[in-house]
Amino acid sequence: MKIIRGIQNIKESITYPVLTIGNFDGVHLGHQAIFKKVVDRVKEVEGTGIVFTFEPHPKKILSPDKYLTSLITFEKKLELIEKTGIDMVICADFTTDFAALSPWKFTKSILVEKICVKEVFVGYDFNFGKRQEGTAEYFQKMGEEFGFKVEVLDAVKINGGIVSSSFIRDLIVNGQVSKAARYLGQPYSLAGKVVGGREVGSAIGFPTANLDVHDSLIPHTGVYAVQIISKNKKYNGVANVGYNPTFKRNHLTVEIHIFDFTENLYDQTIRLLFINRIRDEVAFLSTEELKIQIQKDVKTAKEIIEEEID
Repeated sequence: MKIIRGIQNIKESITYPVLTIGNFDGVHLGHQAIFKKVVDRVKEVEGTGIVFTFEPHPKKILSPDKYLTSLITFEKKLELIEKTGIDMVICADFTTDFAALSPWKFTKSILVEKICVKEVFVGYDFNFGKRQEGTAEYFQKMGEEFGFKVEVLDAVKINGGIVSSSFIRDLIVNGQVSKAARYLGQPYSLAGKVVGGREVGSAIGFPTANLDVHDSLIPHTGVYAVQIISKNKKYNGVANVGYNPTFKRNHLTVEIHIFDFTENLYDQTIRLLFINRIRDEVAFLSTEELKIQIQKDVKTAKEIIEEEID
């Protein structure tokens, strides 16, 4: 998959461009449905499937006080998009100048004159241009004016609920990671570097890896059944997200105990996949009570992973 960073770097002629436009945070099932439409159409017309996206997230520039952490990093987004069969990603640098482009100007100067677009697929809630004044209906009129086709796709629903990035974000923040996975099409995950900790887990027989995830969307506090990817290998484990009330910590931590694992992960970047939430975080009266509960958590996590993954 070819990646073009910056509108100014669109310099080559693109064979019959078929594209979709959006931020695509999470690359959830709704986004994947749009990408499939693009890929299927490209096969029919022997064209080029393009995702036109933005970096950073528009809200980070236009409404920084309202910006919420993205579901995935830009690098992870590219990885997931490539898996769908898309040929090219064009990433515009989202600046205040870019945001000031009217829908008409954006369509004419970029989609028509730069890309020479032939067909576009967008979601039901598509908006674009200055102050998001361009609606899907208006975009279809732009297509008629400039000679390209626009198809607006219906929302993807699961059990009657519309699949959207904001809904998935709410699920994760509330700890409903198993339900979020159904909308994402895969477990919610985040990556972070393993950092030093107090090694309390090792002292009670459950060594943990402490993860630095300060730039990530972190699920609600509690204990989770998880999987860990390190050096392209996947392991099962249990994670605690919270403040370790038993030891009266005052900052949020993510600690992972990996089953049957003895390697040193310090300073390595690993990916953590949240499978399901086991329980709330609890303050125990003694380390012995905590140890007994962790034993129960490990047993529960193994059962969950066996049932939901294996």
